[in-house]
Amino acid sequence: MSTAAAEPDLILGQDSAGLRMTPKEFDAIEEYDENYHYELVDGVLVVSPIPLPVETGPNELLGHLLLIYQEDHPEGRDLDYTLPQQYIRLPRSRRLADRVIWTGLGRMPKRNRDVPTIVVEFVSRGHRNRQRDYVDKRKDYKRAGIKQYWIIGRFERTITVFTYGATGSRKQVIPEGKTYTSPLLPGFVVPLDRLLIAADRLAEAEDQE
Repeated sequence: MSTAAAEPDLILGQDSAGLRMTPKEFDAIEEYDENYHYELVDGVLVVSPIPLPVETGPNELLGHLLLIYQEDHPEGRDLDYTLPQQYIRLPRSRRLADRVIWTGLGRMPKRNRDVPTIVVEFVSRGHRNRQRDYVDKRKDYKRAGIKQYWIIGRFERTITVFTYGATGSRKQVIPEGKTYTSPLLPGFVVPLDRLLIAADRLAEAEDQE
């Protein structure tokens, strides 16, 4: 891993992994290889492959169902907005979340100022990805002021929910076949089974190529 400092007019790519930079330098980057995702973790650049369809497909489905809830459910006004692939800002890091959800503002959120209420991650294959989503990001999102963190585990067949409050955090693990409703989104049932089925179908289609 390189420890070289970031240079002016830097173009990020696979070989940029390990560069040390400040959040201000990271935020100023304008050119990068779009075949990769970039995060800043405690001042060090982390480069990862872009998510596979087995993650992006269920993520799109969740976003679609959230917007239907916002438009059609009597309590849908509690959802301010939701977006995929957004950075969570910390003093020395920029964590890229699969999906963020704002609730309770009563207005359109200001993306770089309003901390999302809920963050969602779809876990990729591999121990390193599990460590990142279940351990590392759990700590970072708590520090960032997120109220809830949902982890959709395709391989575990679960949704794990961490709820953060003034007195600590609470962990819930909901298995396939069960439902979960967050008090932050009253009336919205997290469609775990539908998300897992969508991922399974995409994985099966890829295996047949």
